[in-house]
Order: sequence, then structure tokens, then C-alpha cells
Amino acid sequence: MVKLRLKRCGRKQRAFYRIVAIDVRARREGRALQKVGFYDPINNQTHLNVPTILSFLQQGAQPTGTVHDISKKAGVLEELLLKQGTSPF
Repeated sequence: MVKLRLKRCGRKQRAFYRIVAIDVRARREGRALQKVGFYDPINNQTHLNVPTILSFLQQGAQPTGTVHDISKKAGVLEELLLKQGTSPF
């Protein structure tokens, strides 16, 4: 099973995270299938590759709670619902 989750990068006290598609059995800093985004909680910056994230979600990938919240704030989940033909409300 594939999950969309955070991969920690950076140094002590200055962490930033890559959003990656990774096998469930891999460790946090393990080898990712593909990098799909970037999240910096210190500077509050987010960069997402929306088409790639949507394709992984359509194939059955499950986002973790934090990745779900980040993608919801960016409007990715609304795009997924519109592609599936269901209303977000």
C-alpha cells in the first residue's frame, strides 16, 4: 500500500519536510517512490505537485493526517472530488 507522508529533512531545530509517496513498510527517511511536494513549517511555505498528488490519490494512496490537512488547505481534495463528480458540500 502507498501512503503520502512527510519525510524529514534539514538540521536540528530547522526541520523542513518533503511530501513523498512511499510504501507503508518503509521507514520515515526510507526510499520514496516519488517526491510530490515540500512543506516548511517554520516559514509556513508549501509547494505541491497537484497533478501527481491527484494521480496517486486516484490510484488508492492514503494521505497521513498532516498531509491530508496540508492538501486540504491547498485545495487539492476539492479538485479530487470535482474530478470524481461528487460535490464537496
